[in-house]
Formats: sequence, C-alpha cells, structure tokens
Amino acid sequence: MERIVFMLISCSARQTVYNDAAERLRDTELINQSVDQLTKVSLELDRVNHRRHFRIARWSLCPIVNNPPFRRALPMSINRRELLAVAGAAGITLASGATASNLFAADATLPELPYAKDALEPHIDKMTMEIHHGKHHQAYINNLNKALADQPALKEMPLEQLLTKLDQVPEAIRNAVRNNGGGHLNHSMFWKMMAPGGGTQDKGAVGSAIASTFGSFENFQTAFATAAAGQFGSGWAWLVVNGGKLEVVATPNQDSPISQGKKPLLGIDVWEHAYYLKYQNMRANYVTAWWNIVNWKYVNELFNKAK
Repeated sequence: MERIVFMLISCSARQTVYNDAAERLRDTELINQSVDQLTKVSLELDRVNHRRHFRIARWSLCPIVNNPPFRRALPMSINRRELLAVAGAAGITLASGATASNLFAADATLPELPYAKDALEPHIDKMTMEIHHGKHHQAYINNLNKALADQPALKEMPLEQLLTKLDQVPEAIRNAVRNNGGGHLNHSMFWKMMAPGGGTQDKGAVGSAIASTFGSFENFQTAFATAAAGQFGSGWAWLVVNGGKLEVVATPNQDSPISQGKKPLLGIDVWEHAYYLKYQNMRANYVTAWWNIVNWKYVNELFNKAK
C-alpha cells in the first residue's frame, strides 16, 4: 500500500472527528491505490462534518494522488497534525515513501527507526543508536522548529526545497536552518540507508552503475572511505547523482548535497557521536564495519528516483 504524507493548513479538529474518521480508515479498502478509494477517505471525513474551507499549502503524496483527477476529487483537507491523529487512532502509518523528500519544514517531528535500536549490532551498538537518534536527531528538530517559529511562509516549504533556497532564508536564521534542517534531513535518510544484514542484499541497478562509474565496487568503496576518513572534523561522505552521473563527495557539518543541487543516494555520518562509543578515534574501522548494514534496497529506490 502506497503511504502518504499530507502537509495542510487549517484549524484543529475535534476529538470526535478523529474517532469517527479513524473507524472508517480501518477499512483498508479506503486506503488502497485507486483514486476511487482514496476519494472515499475524503468523503468519510466530510460525512462527519469535517469539511471546511481550507487552503492546501503543500502536497507530497504517492504517485496516484499526484494526478489531477484525485486533486479535483478531494474536496476537503485536514492539517498534518489532524491527519496523523486520525491515522494513529486507526493504526495506520502515513509516512514518507522512498526518500526523505516528503519532510516538511513545519512542525518537524522525530521519525521512528525502521528497526529496533539494537538491530544493527555488532556494527553499531544500541547505546549509540539511542543517543544518536533520540538525542542528537531530536535536537536538530527542536532547533529547526525554533528557528522557523516566526516564519510561516518558510514552514510551508518541503524541507528539501528549503535547503536548496537558503539564500531566501533571513540571514538571522540562515545558519540555524542550514545546520538543523540539514541535520534533520540527513538523519531521516541515514536511518533508512541502514538495515540489519543490508550488506548482503543484491546491489541491483545502482551496483551496476557504481561498477561502471568507478571501475569496480571495490574502487568505489575506497573512494567513499577516503572521503569519509578525509572529512576534517564533523561531516558526511556521500554517493550522489550530479548531472546524471555518480560521484563521491564529502560535506562538512550537516550540509546536505541537496543544497548543491546533487541527489544523495548513500551517506555515512562521520560525526563522532555516530561511532565514538564503540570505535573511539578509529573512524576507518567504523566505516569498514558500516558496509555490513548498508540498505541497498533503499539506495536503489533513491537511484531509480534520481534517474
């Protein structure tokens, strides 16, 4: 089932609306991939007196919903928090799809890990994941929300778009948005770029493209590890698509390749908080171990979208 993220602007809905709508959302026929069925979700919410005159600020939806017929068929909308409340009561996750591009600048929240905090052992330990995800990533989110608190226009923007237009961000908060927006986006992708046993997955089309570009997968690993080890201080090493071609790049701090017009496919966090509890000052050992948990399925999803 395609999953959907809405970012909509409105006032708050009543709890009775949440409960009634949630009962109807439990019927999976209302949330399958057809325009017809997705429209029924709208009608059910409308039926419980939830229809109001709203302005749709931004959409980031599955391919079906991006089509004009669905947009015309959806006569009403609820805001992001309302939708999540309804979905949560229904036991449904409305989350981002293949990429982190569905993240919005407004009301950023910490995404759930797609695996248990100890699932990446022995390559990344449980305590590191608890601190990295629950403390460091959360701090980026808190600071991003604080920076954008008085910026309603910027809050309506998808986070990727905001990071590509940093020159439009007021100078007083530009660094905060760059650092914390980048931190939120980078980490939201990073968690998905890893999976238990991921290193054993078929590398698929991106593996073939890597071999073609770098001469062999081993050559790519060497270039990637060199970028990771050579990043002075804190930062990231990335495999990106730039102008239709694969490249290995490094970025300092929480800078995102997206801000440079590049499309990230794979990235490793080389801030010390990502590895120091287990590997201390041996960053190279962390990078070597990390290949065991690379989620090549997700990397291929990003690669297919970047083409």
